[in-house]
Amino acid sequence: MSQSLGKALQILTRLGAGPATLDELAAAVGVHKTTVLRLLRTLADEHFVFRDGSHRYHLGARIHELSSRGLDQREVRGIAAPHLTTFNRAHGRTTHLSELAGTEVVYIDKLESHDHVRMASRIGLRAPVHSTAAGKVLVADLPVGELDVLLDALTFAKATPNTITDRAAFRAELTRVRAQGWARDREENEPSINCVGAPVRDASGRAVAAVSVSVPDIVMTYDRLLDLLPALLSVTERISRDCGWRPVEPRKGHPA
Repeated sequence: MSQSLGKALQILTRLGAGPATLDELAAAVGVHKTTVLRLLRTLADEHFVFRDGSHRYHLGARIHELSSRGLDQREVRGIAAPHLTTFNRAHGRTTHLSELAGTEVVYIDKLESHDHVRMASRIGLRAPVHSTAAGKVLVADLPVGELDVLLDALTFAKATPNTITDRAAFRAELTRVRAQGWARDREENEPSINCVGAPVRDASGRAVAAVSVSVPDIVMTYDRLLDLLPALLSVTERISRDCGWRPVEPRKGHPA
């Protein structure tokens, strides 16, 4: 039974990359077509997959339902939602809430811009940490040991001419992020897209999420995007406080 469950999960994972035929799924899972067909029938009965008129299989309605419920159960997403809605209404720019997932960030919420230019990002999409503002914010907060492990796993793939592709340069960037409390992506992950991000902290002070604002340069220049930084830092502070974080108050000097 456990082997069948494992194969069924492999099928769902493969379909997460896009529709596939029975032959393609059998090749991906590495078992005979009859076994895959049996699993697909069970998954289809429970609405985890469906087959279209061209005999290609897709993820079904139950997957999307569970995905939505899973996102709703993420505490930080629920806490952040009203704050991000207010921020988005005030400034009208594409706003993401992200969490760290290995060497990537995953978008757990997204609010669209108010203009006609839409970004291709979506909830559930992953992006590299080294080329995104959200990724830099979350990685910069890691303890030294965890950071070294992550850096060893990074391939530093080049997405644009501006992508940081050197370990030493990325470390230097993280030092700047820690010092200033926010990160930038200046056309590093996508051409013509600029982004700034700031951390959301929990009661322990650890960065558990990042809020980022992304704008195409045809809509807003990078310099104008920086004008949103005070508002971005303000909203992440409010979310962090609702997550239990309290800033460390500076100690008052003692009389001599």
